[in-house]
Amino acid sequence: MSGKFITLEGGEGAGKSTQARRLVAYLQSLGIETVLTREVGGCPSAEDIRGLWLGKGEGYWDGLTEILLIFAARREHLVKVIWPALERGAWVISDRFVDSTRAYQGVGLGLGLDLVNHYYRHIAGKEFEADLTLLLDLPIEAGLQRVNARGGQDDRYQQKKSVFHQTLRNAYLDLAHTFPQRIKIVDANRGADDVAASIHTVVKTHFALPK
Repeated sequence: MSGKFITLEGGEGAGKSTQARRLVAYLQSLGIETVLTREVGGCPSAEDIRGLWLGKGEGYWDGLTEILLIFAARREHLVKVIWPALERGAWVISDRFVDSTRAYQGVGLGLGLDLVNHYYRHIAGKEFEADLTLLLDLPIEAGLQRVNARGGQDDRYQQKKSVFHQTLRNAYLDLAHTFPQRIKIVDANRGADDVAASIHTVVKTHFALPK
């Protein structure tokens, strides 16, 4: 695959969607064909699964059922969007990918990283990971304040207590320390322009892009 795959990760209110759009615009300004996508979702079949998954309240899905739904959507996303784009040389920017599953379901829900990685290998293969993961990190209080400021908590994960969100933050930071070559931490507790500038610097350095 000749394209590049960049994922944006982080807890609630980190600004992933905003920064994903900004990164796409930056790469396109360099003449790079870029595809913007998201998880859970990213193509019609995966979005259908997303609606099924998020459309039910707390406790409706068994934890293992939930992770199977997420991986079913991810397989559709890979086969129908991500891999075809990479094969033709495009860069793919995804708002969340498997590190979200590792943090939210593997650690947050206690299903374990081994289980997440087991299913991931089956649907994506042993070698496929993002070329670069940008971890947008900020204190959980700041992230939840942003969520509330934009209109409240619209899914069951955003509604969870602070201890859950702190567990997620710790899980993400642990992943970054485990995979420092792939996962780069970006301070997201700043204005969107400053965060975008930091992301551009990381991407330019990581891929040796023109200054």
